[in-house]
Amino acid sequence: MTRTDADGALDEALALVSRAPLPGAASGHRAAPWPRARETAARAGSGVRGRTHRVALADALGEVLAAPLDALSDLPSFDTSAMDGWAVAGPGPWNIRPGGGILAGAEPPAPLADGETVRIATGARIPGDTSAVIRSEHARESGSQLYAARPVSTGQDIRPRGQECRSGDLLLPPGSLVTPAVLGLAAAAGYDELPTRPRPRVEILVLGDELLTEGLPHDGLIRDALSPMLGPWITRLGAEVIGTRRLGDGPDGAEALLAAVTGSTADLVVTTGGTASGPVDHVHPVLERAGAELLVDGVAVRPGHPMLLARLGGRADGRHVVGLPGNPLAAVSGLLTLAEPLLRALAGRRQRPRYTVAVEGDVHGHPYDTRLVPVLLTDEHAVPLRYNGPAMLRGVAAADALAVVPPHGVRSGQDVEILDLPWASGGCFT
Repeated sequence: MTRTDADGALDEALALVSRAPLPGAASGHRAAPWPRARETAARAGSGVRGRTHRVALADALGEVLAAPLDALSDLPSFDTSAMDGWAVAGPGPWNIRPGGGILAGAEPPAPLADGETVRIATGARIPGDTSAVIRSEHARESGSQLYAARPVSTGQDIRPRGQECRSGDLLLPPGSLVTPAVLGLAAAAGYDELPTRPRPRVEILVLGDELLTEGLPHDGLIRDALSPMLGPWITRLGAEVIGTRRLGDGPDGAEALLAAVTGSTADLVVTTGGTASGPVDHVHPVLERAGAELLVDGVAVRPGHPMLLARLGGRADGRHVVGLPGNPLAAVSGLLTLAEPLLRALAGRRQRPRYTVAVEGDVHGHPYDTRLVPVLLTDEHAVPLRYNGPAMLRGVAAADALAVVPPHGVRSGQDVEILDLPWASGGCFT
């Protein structure tokens, strides 16, 4: 992508602005590098004392195990047939036992005599003295006798008791995400409830007098794009959104923001807008009045550099505030930079593994800051999308991920780090 001189001059000017001290900030304040901001958010969440509860299996999906998942019994708890076929004893041919076969869930069958066979279903209990199971397609009946169509080995197609685990074995460690497969394993192991860490609770505060909740933009007013987007997005990050409120920009709005931040019962309060230093940007003064500790005050990333992370209360039991910029794509940048690593840590989940993909086409960079650019992922490349300005959602709406573009950009074919969007990567189970 070719950059114009005007593009470069604008980026240089923005870079200088981003390095100017904020009003009331300590001299020499600088935005945190993007990787350090994410690490700070993850550390902040991991330092909070985690809550735990016991929930029914149906309610545990998407939460994290708060204790080891130990086997409550042997799995399987008795020898079972791995196939539909014939249980046989000794060498063949075998005499077919009169009567019906053995079905799963039936009473324990009588042992087999040497040279005897009985039809058996998958999952059924193996009769005593069985030497093997022959699959139906590998056996041939002739009158009252059964013949094997291929050699039979001792123990074939029998799942012996304890093949998967013995009682007391560790099945999964604490911190494991409860997926559908984990639910199945827990049920097979005899669990009705699981001890888990509940989802972090999030309250969203959308700031601004210029926002409309319906209809077309008009008379300097714009549609509120953040309220419809943030709740579902944060839910897909594994959190429980307990409320979304809209607050004004005036003095009454500042007081309402202070009351909302200090009175919220959420683990995380997410605000939108008001994080810069404009005449109605109240977030910094409100956090100062609330006695909050600023952990991240600006990030060297485009879009979204005025984002912030603050803590209210002590490290182990405090609540957090993530301040997102008001522009939609800048708010997305803040979600992925600060909110996602914080929420994963609060939930007791591991951070996403980092990976890179070769980019298709040159991508220009900021002179000093990281850029997050919407991309479409193909089998081989990350394809940058247009409409990636701070106020635009058209690009990210079509994207699979955001590419992490370092300062000065990347050339076509270079690898870039990829931040998956939660719906494109499977997200959390909700």
